[in-house]
Amino acid sequence: MQAALDLADSGFYVYLVEKSSSIGGRMSQLDKTFPTNDCSMCIMSPKLVECGRNLNIEILTLSEVESITGEEGNFHVRVIQHPRYIDMDKCIACGTCAEKCPRRVPDEYNANLINRKAAYIQYPQAVPLKYLIDAENCIYFEKGKCRACEKFCPADAVDFDQKEREITIDVGSVILAPGFQPYNPYLNDTYQYNRFPNVVTSLEFERILSASGPYQGHLLRPSDKKEPQKIAWIQCVGSRNIHIGDRGYCSGVCCTYAIKESMVAKEHSAIPLDAAIFYIDIRTYGKDFELFYNRARDDMGVRFIKSRINTILPGDEEGNLRIRYTDEAGRIIDEEFDMIVLSVGLDIEKPTIDLAHRLDVDLNQYNFVSTGSFTPVKTSRPGIFVCGVLQGPKDIPETVTQASGAAAVASGILSNSRYTLSKEKEYPKEIDVTGQEPRIGVFVCHCGTNIGSVVDVPEVTRHASTLPNVIVAEDNLFTCSEDTQVKIKERIREHKLNRVVVASCSARTHEPLFQDTIREAGLNPYLFSIANIRDQDSWVHQSDKEGATEKAKDLVRMAVANAAELSALYRTKLPMTKRALIIGGGIAGMTAALNIVEQGFEVVLVEIEKELGGFAKRIHKTLQGDDIQKYLADLIEKVRKNEKIEVLTETIVVDFSGTKGNFKTALTVGPAMYHREIKHGAVIIAIGALEYRPKEYLYGESDAVNTQTELEDILSRDVQGVKEWQNVVMIQCVGSRNKENPNCSRVCCQQAIKNAISLKEINPDINVFILYRDIRTYGFAEDFYRKARQMGVHFSRYREGEDPTVKQIEGSLEVSFKDITLGMEIKIRPDRLILSTGVVAGETEELSRMLKVPLTSDLFFLEAHVKLRPVDTQSDGIFVCGMAHSPKRIEESISQALAASARACTLLSQDSIEVGGVVAKVNPDLCAACLICVRACPYEVPFINADGVSEIDISKCHGCGVCAAECPAKAITLLHFEDTQILAQIDALMEAG
Repeated sequence: MQAALDLADSGFYVYLVEKSSSIGGRMSQLDKTFPTNDCSMCIMSPKLVECGRNLNIEILTLSEVESITGEEGNFHVRVIQHPRYIDMDKCIACGTCAEKCPRRVPDEYNANLINRKAAYIQYPQAVPLKYLIDAENCIYFEKGKCRACEKFCPADAVDFDQKEREITIDVGSVILAPGFQPYNPYLNDTYQYNRFPNVVTSLEFERILSASGPYQGHLLRPSDKKEPQKIAWIQCVGSRNIHIGDRGYCSGVCCTYAIKESMVAKEHSAIPLDAAIFYIDIRTYGKDFELFYNRARDDMGVRFIKSRINTILPGDEEGNLRIRYTDEAGRIIDEEFDMIVLSVGLDIEKPTIDLAHRLDVDLNQYNFVSTGSFTPVKTSRPGIFVCGVLQGPKDIPETVTQASGAAAVASGILSNSRYTLSKEKEYPKEIDVTGQEPRIGVFVCHCGTNIGSVVDVPEVTRHASTLPNVIVAEDNLFTCSEDTQVKIKERIREHKLNRVVVASCSARTHEPLFQDTIREAGLNPYLFSIANIRDQDSWVHQSDKEGATEKAKDLVRMAVANAAELSALYRTKLPMTKRALIIGGGIAGMTAALNIVEQGFEVVLVEIEKELGGFAKRIHKTLQGDDIQKYLADLIEKVRKNEKIEVLTETIVVDFSGTKGNFKTALTVGPAMYHREIKHGAVIIAIGALEYRPKEYLYGESDAVNTQTELEDILSRDVQGVKEWQNVVMIQCVGSRNKENPNCSRVCCQQAIKNAISLKEINPDINVFILYRDIRTYGFAEDFYRKARQMGVHFSRYREGEDPTVKQIEGSLEVSFKDITLGMEIKIRPDRLILSTGVVAGETEELSRMLKVPLTSDLFFLEAHVKLRPVDTQSDGIFVCGMAHSPKRIEESISQALAASARACTLLSQDSIEVGGVVAKVNPDLCAACLICVRACPYEVPFINADGVSEIDISKCHGCGVCAAECPAKAITLLHFEDTQILAQIDALMEAG
C-alpha cells in the first residue's frame, strides 16, 4: 500500500494486485504494534481508506500475476482475476448474504479459532468492503442447490455466473510485495501444537487479543475459554534452526512482538498475569526497542528466561501445560503454565516462490528474493523491484520504509511519463453554511478495545445525543474504517449536518482522513472537531473506568461546543520550488541525491567535511564481504559528475525559514566561509552519526586496545602483523545498552562477527573470544554467527551489571569475566582487546533547533510516526534517513535514503502547494507595532509592514499560535483556535462541575 500511495502521489497510475479479497495483509490481523502498542487497525485504516479513495490506484483483488513479459519500462503483465460471485458495483456490504448463509467453515483471518460463513468479508474494515462467496465451501457449488444469499440479497448483487478472467496490463516497472506466511509449527511438532489446544501461535494469540477477534478482545484460552493466569512464550519457533528445513535465518521480529504480546496480555488480564518469555537471545535492535524491552522487564514484571525449550508436556491441571527447562545456572526446572504461545518465524509461502520462478527472479537459499548489499530493492531482473519481508525478514517500519524505497527506484524509470495517465480528484461544490444554525453529528469510536475496554462508549454516545445542536450521535467499532467513512457521508446528507465531531484517537494521525471525508460530502474540511478520548483518556486511565467515561463525556462536550463555533477556512496555492536540499554527504545523502535527480529534480548536497563519504570511509567491507570502498568511490564519482547535483563541501547550515515547497536555507560555504542562500521545496537530513569514543577498558591508555572500526583498518593493511596474534578478546555493548546510552546500536554484533571471521581466515589457530550480553545477528546475518561458531570463535555471555574488567599487568592486558555457562571467573591475556563501540548521535541539536525537527532522548532525529511515516518528520517537507534517524547497516541506510527521496518527490512532483488554513491573522486596528510577535515567533514570520503594523505571511505561518498568545493587545487571532472557540470549550468543561 505504501509503495502504491507514494507512486500515485508522485503522478503515476498504479495497479495494486492482491491475491485475497481485500488489501491490508498480515498487519490487519495484528492487535497492537510495537514499540508504542498502538492499535494496529487504527494505524492501518487511514492507509486502507486512502488507497481505496485514490483515483490513481486501481485495486485488483482476488488476482494473481501469471506472467510478465517485456523489459524495463515496457512490461506486459498477465493477471488472472478469480470470481467473487458478488457484483462489486451492486454490493452495499449489508451482510445479509453472510447472515442467511447456512454453511460455516474455519475462519482463516481469525487463525481458524472460530468459524465464518461461506459468504463473508475478511474483516470489518476491509477495502474494498465487498462480500465474496467461497466457492470451495459453498453449498450451491457443491450440490447445485441453496442460493439463500442470492434469494435474500436486497441489492441483487449475487452472481453465480461470474467466471475467472484474464487481464493484461502494460506497465513500466513492477514492485513485488506479497508478504509472508507465519511458520506452521504443525510441520515439526516439537512443541505439541497439534496435540494441545492451549499451545497457540503468536498470530493466533494476536487474534485472541483483538477486539475484532474470536473472543472480542477478552484474554481467554481456547480449550475451555478460561482466563489464563500464567502464559509462556517460546522464542525462535521456525527460526534459527537448520534442522527443520532451510530456516537458519533469524526472523527479526519475534522477540519484540513477544514482548508486546506479554505487555498487552498483562493489560488485558482482569487478574495479575504471570508472563514468561523463554529466549536464546533478546533481539530488540530497532529504534527505541531496547527501551521497550526494559519497560516490560523492569516496570511490568515480564520474566525473561534464557533457555531453549525442547518439549512441552501435559500439566497437572486440566488444559495446563508443563515446561521442563535448564536455567543459566544449570538447574533443571519444571514449571506449569495455563497457556503457551509459540513465537513463530516468517516464511515465504509456496505460491510466492512459484511466482518468483515464473518471473525469472532469483531467490536465496531460504526462498527470499536475492538482492545485493548496495541494491536492497533491486531483483535480478531489471525493472522488477522488491520490498517488505519477501526481500528479508523485517518489521513494519522497515517494511514501510523499503516500500517507499522501491517506489523511488520505480519512479526513476517512469519519470518521463509522470502525470500522463494520472487523474485528479474532484470534490462536490462546497455547501455554504454561513448563517446556518449548527447541526452537529457526533461519531464515537470504540477503537476496538483501545477505548471500548475502558470507556463506556454507548454511555458517552447517549450523553452526546443530549448536547445542544447535536442532531445525530452514533458509536462505531472503528470510526476510521471505510464503511464508517461512508456512513459519516450518508449521515451528513441525510440529516443536513454542517459540523462533524469524531471522538476517537489522535488528530495528528487521523484528522486528515476525517477532513477529507466531510469534504467529499460537501462540507468545508475545517468544520470538523476531534475529541481524543484514546491518548488523552482511555490509555491514561485504564484503572479508572468510571472516571475515564466521565472524562470522555467532558472531552466530547468540549469538542461539540468547539464545533458549534467553527467557520469555514480556505487554503491558497503557491508555486513549488522543485529542488531538494540534502544535508549530509555520506552514503545515505548521496543515494537520496542520485534518486531525486533521476526523478527529474535538482539537488543541493551539503557536507560539513572536506570530502564526501561520511563514516563509510572507515569501513572496508560488508558482512557479506562486498567492497565498500569501491562502491563508495563509484557513488562519489556519480554524484560529482551529475550536472543536476550541486555539491557544497565544508559547508554548514546557519539559518532556515519557510514552509514545505518554499524553504530558504542560509549556508556558510568553504574555507572562505562565504554566504549562500538556497531556495528549495524539500529537505532530507542525512548527517549520519558518530562512533562512541570509549572512556573504559584502558582505551587510549594501551596500544593493544582498539575499536572494531580500528581493527577493520588493521585487517586491511597489516595482515602479517595480525598473523602474530594468538588471543583476541572482543567486548560487546561498549557505550550501548547502559544508563548513558540505553538503546542498542544495532551494528556492533555483526561488525564483531565480521572481524572475527576475518581473523580466523587470516590465522585459523588464533583464539577469538567474544564477550556478549545478546548476539543480535538478525535476518540472514544469523548465517555468519553460525559460521563464526563453526570456525571456532568462542562466545561467552556476561550479565548486565557484571561487565568484564580489564587491567594492565607487567605490560600486557588481562581481561577477567564471569562465564555464565561454566559458572566461574575466566582470565585471558589477549594480544589485542577489541571494543564493540556503540553509535551515538552527531551534532544534531543546533540543526534540530533551526529545522524545528524534534529529537529522541538519545538525540537522533524523531520521525513523524514510527509506523505510518517512518522517514517523514513532524515538520512537513523535511525527511530523515540513515544514521541520523538511528543506527543501521549500510543496506538499511540505502533503503531509507531511497524512501526519503520518494517521500520528497511526492512533494516536488507537484506544481503548487497549498498554504493557509490554520494561520495567524492580524487585526491592524488593534496592532501597536510593539514587536512582541516579531520576537516571539519561532519561525520569524511576522514583520512590520509599510503601514506600520504587524503582518503575517500565510505562506510561511506554521499555525503554532505563539504570536497570538503573546500579543498584549489581542490583535492576533489564530484561525480555527479563536477565543470564542476556546472559551466555548472551557464553558462546556465547567458544565460538568
